[in-house]
Amino acid sequence: MIRKTAQAVLKKLKLYGCYSLIRRGPLLEDGWFRSFDEHLPVDAAGRPLPFMNYSVISFLASRARPEMRVFEYGSGYSTLWWAERVAQVVACEHHAGWHARISAKLPPNATVALVPLETGEYPGYAARFPGYFDVLVIDGRSRVECARRSLECLKPSGVVVWDDIQREEYREGSDLLISNGFRRLDFTGLVPSLNERGCTAVFYRPDNCFCL
Repeated sequence: MIRKTAQAVLKKLKLYGCYSLIRRGPLLEDGWFRSFDEHLPVDAAGRPLPFMNYSVISFLASRARPEMRVFEYGSGYSTLWWAERVAQVVACEHHAGWHARISAKLPPNATVALVPLETGEYPGYAARFPGYFDVLVIDGRSRVECARRSLECLKPSGVVVWDDIQREEYREGSDLLISNGFRRLDFTGLVPSLNERGCTAVFYRPDNCFCL
């Protein structure tokens, strides 16, 4: 049944759908076509996007404020995206080549620290800034351990943004945050440059900076 439905959709696309898709609609307007072509998380104008689904990108764009400070485990185009919207971004990156590539693009209000995994310093790096950040983004390596060791970097109103939360290996991390008084809100949708859905969770407590 699914195969027959797919074949029917393909037939319609051949008739008129492809023309419609490239003329209007979210794939064009959100920049998915361009991101897929360039293999980069960018919008329709080529500006950087987080490598997260479009639903959570839209949500974060509506909640980011100029006075906020953001910490990211894992750097990338999201670092550039946040830097356009908040006062400061600090990121932690384990890969030397990627660190060099992103560092060359950074504006003055963003920094990326190179922290190789073998040093053992990566998961607790954010804890060097107690009570400093409004947003903690977990999108790098050792994600459960990063969550375990880094909550103290957040202000009392701080929130956690955890990408790919649907993976079973991160259930322990989600349970950890819930046990620390956080609530969980999931966002699911198409991801820039990929033909697949992703899920990102926002974890928040009462009186949080996202007004949830």
